[in-house]
Amino acid sequence: MASLAHKEMSTRLMTLLAPQGRPATEIVPFTILKDLQESMENLMEADWADMEMGLYPSSLLFTTSWRKWIQCYPLLCLDMPTTWNRRIRRNVTDLPNCINKSNYPNYYLQNFHNQTDGYLSDHSANLYDLQVEILFNGMADAMRRRILPPLLFGLKHFKLQSPWQMKILDVGTGTGKALQQINAALPHAQLIGLDLSAAYLQQVKNSFEQDRKTIPQLVQANAERIPFANNSIEGVSCVFLLHELPTEVRQNVLNECFRVLKPSGILVLADSIQLAHSPQFRVIIENFRRIFHEPYYYDYISDDITAHIRAAGFERISEESHFLTRVWYATK
Repeated sequence: MASLAHKEMSTRLMTLLAPQGRPATEIVPFTILKDLQESMENLMEADWADMEMGLYPSSLLFTTSWRKWIQCYPLLCLDMPTTWNRRIRRNVTDLPNCINKSNYPNYYLQNFHNQTDGYLSDHSANLYDLQVEILFNGMADAMRRRILPPLLFGLKHFKLQSPWQMKILDVGTGTGKALQQINAALPHAQLIGLDLSAAYLQQVKNSFEQDRKTIPQLVQANAERIPFANNSIEGVSCVFLLHELPTEVRQNVLNECFRVLKPSGILVLADSIQLAHSPQFRVIIENFRRIFHEPYYYDYISDDITAHIRAAGFERISEESHFLTRVWYATK
């Protein structure tokens, strides 16, 4: 309810104070909202069932940091006029002056979601998780957890290994939310988080320190050139990254995931639903790309991710949808 209240409040304020910045969206019919509600309830039921089966601890379902949200929310509200102004001016490269642009690929140097500083500042990293929870009506973590069942099942191939020898790489780890989920389900595994943003990797470090957990190995690198040896990783996860990549880069990243995985290693992807699998939510998908600056999303929603996975060399590919997330998993 809090996220819905924020969306309503921010929309009304934008209409009043910066009407030029309000995107042209379609009205979502009641029947679609009903389908969306049913889909969200199914996600919650699946999440609860997996917890009861022992795939991950019950504490994982109640990890919302309300204190942090209360601290961040005023900052988020203060940031809204800047975001509106950026949208009005169509300025999508409003990035910190201090960054060395040569360290990043061109496709990355943008204000994704119209957010201040793109992914290149502590300010952005501090607000990101709250922004995502508001966007998905509090369901972001539940959607991320959909990677855990196939990941745990796939890693059974390596059950004769010591749990401490198991290495799992989270590609495009961002603030490390997926790493935290994996850590709860596999507390002894060696976790690695890879991301282009030093600020977001610092956020990962901060979160694990606050939880008094062992800090994962954190690597600042481009996922098109993962700095690990061939056949060296048992599991690779990648959450909410592919839709922010150009088509050819998606393929390059999947090729790299295949290269670093050991034979029979498991790849698990989670990202936005697509038109082919969720045509009933077309209006919601279209509205998302109109509201947020997502330069590669229009291509993504029609892209054949399964074909990319197969082209990288993976086998036994499966896919399924949960609420607003599509999950793919495959083995090498």
